[in-house]
Amino acid sequence: MFALSSKKRFNNKLDKLKQQEESGILAAKKAGNRTLRKLLNNRLAVVGGVIFLVILLACIFAPLLTSYNPLKVDMKSILKGPSADHLLGTDKVGRDILSRILYGGRLSILIGFGSALGCATLGILFGCYSGFKGGLFDSIMVRVSEVFMSFPQLILVLMLVSILGQSTKNIVIIFIICGWGSVFRMVRSQILSIREEEYVQSLKVFGLNDFLICYKHMLPNAIGPVVVNITLSTAMFILEEAALSFLGLGVPLEIATWGNILNSAQDMYTLQNNWWMWLPVGIVISLFVMSINFVGDGLRDTTDPTQQG
Repeated sequence: MFALSSKKRFNNKLDKLKQQEESGILAAKKAGNRTLRKLLNNRLAVVGGVIFLVILLACIFAPLLTSYNPLKVDMKSILKGPSADHLLGTDKVGRDILSRILYGGRLSILIGFGSALGCATLGILFGCYSGFKGGLFDSIMVRVSEVFMSFPQLILVLMLVSILGQSTKNIVIIFIICGWGSVFRMVRSQILSIREEEYVQSLKVFGLNDFLICYKHMLPNAIGPVVVNITLSTAMFILEEAALSFLGLGVPLEIATWGNILNSAQDMYTLQNNWWMWLPVGIVISLFVMSINFVGDGLRDTTDPTQQG
């Protein structure tokens, strides 16, 4: 009789735990649905997402939208304006502008996103452990990040380009070197507040490995602002690549990128008489960067607890 009652109480406890778990899952789903609804209610974020996808898909499926080679020189079609054959005209050596914008967008977006992802990776690796561990390692990492952040970023990029040389790989490496500090400081500040939570203290008492506590249990609670930072950093690095290429210090000029297309419009004659060489790509860059910023602002509003009502 006693065994049956004990078994019954045990089953009741299991049922209660199951109900609590199911209610927790439902609460998480409701929170996720609420976040998605709030993001969709942000009109600028939705418009930005649509523009972002349109430009991104157009660049990915460029061979379906244009039959011209972006690097092929055609001396018979020099400086032709927009027409049925060349929808956005041709440049000074007869290359199709539309194909250069679409194919060049692939590399420009790849440079921007790859650089932002690299900065986030370094910032997370160092910032998470530095904020959790503290001590001498934290002091050294903070001072190193301050050294990189003390220089104006564009000036530091120009200096490193002159040292390392011009190539796609070097540009990405330089952007990562110059941009990881801000992500490091952001992640470190998040971890400094999280490490005082009770569950972290409990994990320490149980003797879990520092890396396990830091990267498995604490990092997921600090990753939200980093995702927003990746979107905004992507837009910033695309603009910086365009600025460097416009100055002739970015990706080698023979490679099609958005910045290299703008590079051909440095003289006043081209600006006044050959608008198709710079205006379409300028509009594409502006729209793409604004769309990323709109999406980033929408993500920030939905993930930041201080912004939620």
